Amino acid sequence: MNAVPKLVATRTVTDTSAWANSRVLDGDLIGTVRREPSDVIVAGSLSVVRALQAEDMIDEYRLLTFPAILGAGERLFPAGAPPVQLECRSAERAGAVVLAQYVRAAR
Repeated sequence: MNAVPKLVATRTVTDTSAWANSRVLDGDLIGTVRREPSDVIVAGSLSVVRALQAEDMIDEYRLLTFPAILGAGERLFPAGAPPVQLECRSAERAGAVVLAQYVRAAR
């Protein structure tokens, strides 16, 4: 993980020295992602995912699910949003979690 270059989308952090090969995303999120020559992986930021969803820029979801009953929280696919057609490529149990991979269905 330390060897992989990382962009940090943040409104508060200015010092990324604690994370090797990291830098704060400077400027427009969507433009930066469009210019990236390789795949972009989003870890733990629903606001970044929502921005990319709004621009129809996500072609694969890899979800790590911790089954629990909370009764509240934000949905990955909010009510009222246009439907997204996905195909489940895999779903594996790893201890107490489930790792699932979904890709866009053929258009």
